[in-house]
Amino acid sequence: MDIQCTPTEAALIAQLAAAAQEAHVEAWLVGGFVRDKLLGRPCADMDVACLGDGIDLAHRMAARFRPAPHVSFFKNFGTAHIHVEGYDIEFVGARKESYQRGSRNPEVVPGTLQDDLERRDFTINALHVGLNPSDTGQLFDPFQGLKDLNEGIIRTPLSSDTAFSDDPLRMLRAIRFSAQLGFKIHPETWEGILRNRDHIRIVSQERITEELNKMLACPKPSVGFDILYRTGLLCLVFPQMTELAGAEYRDGMGHKDNLYHTLQVLDNIAPHTEDLWLRWAALLHDIGKPATKRFEPDTGWTFHGHEVVGGRMVPRIFTQLKLPQDQKMRFVRKLVELHLRPISLTKENITDSAIRRLLFDAGEDLEALMTLCEADITSKNKVKVKRFLSNFEMVRDRLRAVEEKDQLRNWQPPVTGEMIMETFGLPPSRPVGEIKTAIREAILDGIIPNEKQAAWDYMLQRAAEMGLTPLQN
Repeated sequence: MDIQCTPTEAALIAQLAAAAQEAHVEAWLVGGFVRDKLLGRPCADMDVACLGDGIDLAHRMAARFRPAPHVSFFKNFGTAHIHVEGYDIEFVGARKESYQRGSRNPEVVPGTLQDDLERRDFTINALHVGLNPSDTGQLFDPFQGLKDLNEGIIRTPLSSDTAFSDDPLRMLRAIRFSAQLGFKIHPETWEGILRNRDHIRIVSQERITEELNKMLACPKPSVGFDILYRTGLLCLVFPQMTELAGAEYRDGMGHKDNLYHTLQVLDNIAPHTEDLWLRWAALLHDIGKPATKRFEPDTGWTFHGHEVVGGRMVPRIFTQLKLPQDQKMRFVRKLVELHLRPISLTKENITDSAIRRLLFDAGEDLEALMTLCEADITSKNKVKVKRFLSNFEMVRDRLRAVEEKDQLRNWQPPVTGEMIMETFGLPPSRPVGEIKTAIREAILDGIIPNEKQAAWDYMLQRAAEMGLTPLQN
């Protein structure tokens, strides 16, 4: 075989060939699996195209295993899917597919293998391997995909206008593959993106966001977002990011380009985490700067409160991009709001109280926050970077020392609201909240230790000041 497969993959391909022969259809392994095997990359997704009924072929393949995997299929589109031996295998009858202007849904009709290959997005994804008695294991290259693979080129099989008109998402996929594989976009394909970029408006937000997530997951995420910006697609799919671009000078004082600063932060954080949501926090950490940008004659450009404004923007952006409205969004918002706090702790004479408050506010996300803050150092001055990192290490030491002493990570109040209500015979009310807050603030300020008895005594003291008397047992 021309592609290097694991024993499991070779066995699956043999089973696919046998199933196709049993179904009396011609079939080929196409697309990403072939490309990635030629590049020596792991791939757990296989796409099978056949001249005939892809759904029937999927059922025949599934029947060759015990227990037989479940077959998911979409009759209207003639596609089916199974998961077997750790691989996702997609089956489809060869087809023609195109989008009408203004439509979000493709028109799909049966076609030849050539039709199916021509509708592939890029030459490197039109490479295919035979699954038929006459060509089992043989590699086919109808559009010089091997040449593009060797030269590191992203290029459409047909004209880019045809490819991007048929499915405008291919413009984002071109950029994503460029970022993932480290390939260059062919000049004609690049020009096609410039000519057709407005067509991206017809693509569903879910499909667009999936591509953005894949760009964020790349080893060097800045590549994809830089190309999005330079092709004009970023202002269409994520306009708030575009507003970060550019540096302005007044009276000889300027500020850095916050878009490219953000992309550098993304690249800085990528080697330290594969957590998609921590990468989203890096992408959004300065998103509030355009709204807070001010020029002060004595100090120059300021962005006071951008972390608060940015935090408020996060839920709206997640809604706009159809990202989850759950703890993932709350995690990103928390990190955006807190990302300046550790920096303030690098100054001299910082009190334990300030350290306690960061431990309390960051909770279990403290390590993620510190990772983000260290990635936020983008100075080209190596001496300055070394000093900043040294300061952050001192902050980490202080955090560890205070945490060990006060046990404030994932803090739970030693005296709960229920205890307060039971002690004083109160319903849920403002006095209960005031006492809880007073106990918390006293612990964070170091007035009392983080211990139940101390908190209990403080509760009785504050309640007495409020004119409350404990119930007699």
